[in-house]
Amino acid sequence: MQNKHAKRSRSAGAARAWVLIAVAIAALALAGWWWKGREASGADGPASAASAASGAGRGGSSSGGRFGRTGPQPVSVASVQRRDLAVAIDAIGSIAAANTAVVRAKVSGELKALYFKEGQPVKAGQLLALIDPRPFEIARDQAQAALARDQAQLENARADLARYRDLVAKEAAPRQQLDTQQALVRQLEATLLSDQAALDNARLQLSYTRVTAPIAGQAGLKQADLGNTVTPSDANGLLSIAQTQPAAVVFAVPDARLPRIRQQLAAQQPLAVQAWDREHRNKLAEGRVDSTDNAIDATTGTIKVKALFDNKDGNLFSNQFVNVRLQLDTLKDVLVVPTTAVQRGAPGTFVYLVADGTVALRKVQLLATDGEATAVQGELKPGDQVVIDGADRLRDGGKAEVIQAPAAGASAAGGRERGRNRQHGASAPAGASAASR
Repeated sequence: MQNKHAKRSRSAGAARAWVLIAVAIAALALAGWWWKGREASGADGPASAASAASGAGRGGSSSGGRFGRTGPQPVSVASVQRRDLAVAIDAIGSIAAANTAVVRAKVSGELKALYFKEGQPVKAGQLLALIDPRPFEIARDQAQAALARDQAQLENARADLARYRDLVAKEAAPRQQLDTQQALVRQLEATLLSDQAALDNARLQLSYTRVTAPIAGQAGLKQADLGNTVTPSDANGLLSIAQTQPAAVVFAVPDARLPRIRQQLAAQQPLAVQAWDREHRNKLAEGRVDSTDNAIDATTGTIKVKALFDNKDGNLFSNQFVNVRLQLDTLKDVLVVPTTAVQRGAPGTFVYLVADGTVALRKVQLLATDGEATAVQGELKPGDQVVIDGADRLRDGGKAEVIQAPAAGASAAGGRERGRNRQHGASAPAGASAASR
């Protein structure tokens, strides 16, 4: 019993020892974590203080970045110009061929030859395909033989008629026989006319074996192969031809522009139209307005306009979507600023003017916009420097530092995007709110 009691005492002591060791290790780990955290905070503190002190010494902001709250705001500027500006409407249109023809076989038969190249221009009357002409040649020959036979019978009947007239005049033949012969001649004359019509029809059917282009234009892909039997009822025909010289572009414009368009069309003043690619980078063609639709679309408040393009280089294809720019008018000798300089906020429409490092808010009235240029009316003069980038934190009377304008890349694109957002009322600049207060 004493041995068992001693063994139990030794086991309990060993367990207490292991518990104490585990507690000690945990305490040491906690102390080490706390000490490291203190060193880190202590290191950051002086560094942050030094950074703040250096920022204050440079006269910059506490953030030390571009959008500092106390120092001059870096901005890019552009000059106000006085020049002419085109008043234009941008729209999306589709190319429509002036004429489109589906070339179908007019007679049934085996397709013997194709004389066109897919996608190449063809002329009106050009031979495109040949259908086996032999059955139609035989029909023509038969009609021609029937005509010759009836022609001979008519000549014989006319000779008999002349003899009967002499006999009747001499009272050597009855009058009834003369009348019968006259009727036979008229019958053969009618048969001869029928034979001639049959021959003409046979010749016409034979001519249909030579398939020609009904209009000039660009040939499409062939819809039948050599050796196939084609018929007039084929849905796709042999090919299609699209006349794209000139090409027509149909697009919609707001109905408020209709009076000006009709006024210039009535005065026979050309309205210039430009067609651009999808990215609005390359100009495809230039044309003019030809006509307008006869009714306004009540659901959209727009009216369709049709413009014609010479399309001599063939850059326009049927059903192609293009960006259209219609020039309605030209504003003469107006103040023009970059579109990115125009701001919108509580004061209304305005621009920021920078002179000697000081920012001034100038309200303006928009007259027209042509891409990256906008015509305005306000307290501006040519040569004034307006902010085109960095206007987000400007305020009237604040300070600004003019830097070089951003290159025509991502920075410029970003500036244009911010300008578009402001024009659509996405956000009002802080300066505008300060000025309104």
